[in-house]
This record gives sequence, structure tokens and C-alpha cells, in this order.
Amino acid sequence: MKVNPGTATGIGSLPGTDPLEAARIVLGELPELTHLPELPARGVGADIIGRTAGLLVDLAVELVPSAYRVTARPGRDHRRAVDLLRTDLDAFDEAWEGVSPRSSVKVQAAGPWTLTSQVELVRGHRVLTDRGALREFAASLAEGLTRHITEVGARTGADIVLQLDEPGLPAVLDGRLPTASGYGNVAAVPAPDAQALLAEVIEQVKGATGASVVVHCCAPRPPVTLFRMAGADAIALDATLIGKAPTTLWDELGETWDAGTTLFLGLVPSLEPATPPTLRALAEPALRLVDRLGFSRDLLAERAVATPCCGMAGASLGWVRRALSLTRDMGKAFTEPPQGW
Repeated sequence: MKVNPGTATGIGSLPGTDPLEAARIVLGELPELTHLPELPARGVGADIIGRTAGLLVDLAVELVPSAYRVTARPGRDHRRAVDLLRTDLDAFDEAWEGVSPRSSVKVQAAGPWTLTSQVELVRGHRVLTDRGALREFAASLAEGLTRHITEVGARTGADIVLQLDEPGLPAVLDGRLPTASGYGNVAAVPAPDAQALLAEVIEQVKGATGASVVVHCCAPRPPVTLFRMAGADAIALDATLIGKAPTTLWDELGETWDAGTTLFLGLVPSLEPATPPTLRALAEPALRLVDRLGFSRDLLAERAVATPCCGMAGASLGWVRRALSLTRDMGKAFTEPPQGW
């Protein structure tokens, strides 16, 4: 994935319920690689699973006490997710007016493993436990994402970047998901199988739209190599968590950069810290990363994108503006390091 030096972006979620205000904040602070905001505070259908389920083609879900569940036909919950996304797109259109069409826009959705780990079949079992249902969901998701990317591209005239959020994949790989009964865990999914399904979704979307694909996971030990081998053009992670990671993860990150993959480095806190941070302190994990791996710090300008550590749904609007401003400044600092860095 080629990015302009100094690029910065957000992860996705923001606080509040006003999509126009959110769009204006993001466009104002992150004009180079802006993103379609997500506002989960609006409730059902605005969260990552409900929002993504609203993109599915010929599949529908409803909310039950335990989770989202497959249903025979779209009902109130499914229609609400579709309507909320439509409202977001209309608000983004309004805020977009006057923005250079050379800008890029990032859209976000749950990846196939996170989605199918959190949606139940009619009998209460997770979708990912049924091979046929799993493949049906993956195909439906790929088609829905293709339509979504095509629409956002037509509305904005911009290049579209897709971010697949896979926060649930580590639990899937480790066998840490509880069964429907709660008395055991779902069997771990082998890494090659997880990679193959993710690759199918990525390949279909990229082949149909030409969009670059970022896979995001802010877990302490994201499966970096799996994401890269599945075809991700970029990998987004929380860089503040890797300091205590095992050597194997550091090796994977080095191999990822060597392979030409871009890293989206989460560096700015998603919640306001007690002490106002300096830009140099926030940059420390990124500088330590390139230094430890033996790369020139110029690589941060060439193959890194500054981001907040994760989504910002729990932050105040004041901190959102400050954090996104710091993120933008971080991107610029990658290109032109301040004296003393």
C-alpha cells in the first residue's frame, strides 16, 4: 500500500450521536486519509457487529439477549443498521463538499472471523462453528463490502481504503470463545484455515474494487504474519503494547516491513491521559520499533501511518480533536523529525 509521507488517520469509532459533527471533525483533522466515522453510542446497529451485518447481502440478523442472531428476513434491528449507515453516508457527503477529490477515504467493517464469532445461528451456536454458514457469511460479507466501497467511491470520487477489524481473531485462534452452553470453549481454528478465509474475502474485494485493504487488530499480540500472508496491504496495531511482546512478534513486524507492507501504528491514547502527553513521548514506541529492528528511521515516513491506539468511542469530543491533531502532527514528524529526535 502506497501512502504519501506523513499520512495519518483514525481507527474508526468516535463518541456522540451526531454523524455530521463527527464527519466534520475527521475531515478537518485528517484530510490526507480521512475515514467514515462510526458512532456506536447510538446503540443497536451502530456497533461494529450490527453495522457490518447491515452490509451483508441476502443474510439478515436480529438482536436477542445473548447476541446478534441470524434471522430468516430483515427485521427492525437489521433495517436500523442499514438506515444508520445511510445516515452516516449522507452526513459524510455534506461534510465532504469542497474537499479535494485527491483525498482518500477509509471505511471500516468487522472482518469475517470477528463477525462470525459474534453472530449466532438459530440454535445459538456461533456462525464460525458451522463450516457451511461460515463460508456463506464470508461470501456475503465480501459482496456487501464491494457494494459499500463502490458506493462511497462514487459519492466522493476518492480512492477508497478498506479496514477490516479483527479484534476477535486472537480468541478464535486460541480457542478462548465460550460455547453456547457456557460450559466449554469453541475449538481453536487452525491458523492456515483462518488465513485462507480472510484471504478469500480480501481477494474478492480487492479484485472487484481495486481498494487497498488494512487489517486492524489492537490486541497485545496480533497475528501479523497471518494478516500479511492473507493479502493485507497494511496492518494496523496498537504500537504502545508491543514493548513487552515476545521476540517472535518483533520478528514478524520486521518481516512485514521487509515485505513492503505498511504498518498503521497506534500511538496516541484513545482516552485522555491524566498528564498531557508530548509528541516526542508519544512517538517513542515507533522510534523504538525501527531502532530495535535495525531499520532507518526514514522508514516511518515511507511505510508507516500514524493513528490513535484504537477506537475513540469512549473519549470526550475535546480529546478527540486534540488526539487527532496529535496524530496528524505525528505523521508530519515521521517525515520531518523535530530537532533532538
